[in-house]
Amino acid sequence: MLQKQIKEQIKMAMLAKDAVRLIVLRGLLASFTNELVATKRRPQEELSDAEAVAVIRRSVKQRKDSMDQFKRGGREDLAEAEEAELKILETYLPKMMSKEDVKKKVAEVKEKLGIADKSKIGQLIGATMKELNGLADGADVKEAAESLFL
Repeated sequence: MLQKQIKEQIKMAMLAKDAVRLIVLRGLLASFTNELVATKRRPQEELSDAEAVAVIRRSVKQRKDSMDQFKRGGREDLAEAEEAELKILETYLPKMMSKEDVKKKVAEVKEKLGIADKSKIGQLIGATMKELNGLADGADVKEAAESLFL
């Protein structure tokens, strides 16, 4: 289980005195506990791997948003710190599909649903995201869908 693995890696980060990794992993563990409480379960329970990956994805998205904000605000030092944390979080996510594979899948779903005009692009993106089940970034799916209607 992913949650147990992260608990073990907290111990290893402590022994290695890796402060950044330790902060990120402790934050993840806190997010897991928050998710358990939010879903009306006891904090001692464990999330399934799918639930844990969903929590990690949210954390990754938060880091990316923070990086963008810091870069726009001219705070490169803070953006670099967020990027370091982001790299650690991404090691716990399953491998994402390449943009070419995403584009092929979007075209396949478009053909299957029989979508011919751009007015139904939202349906196409939603159906593709559902089929990919988190293996692709939503921005990549949107970009691929839009490119099919150019």
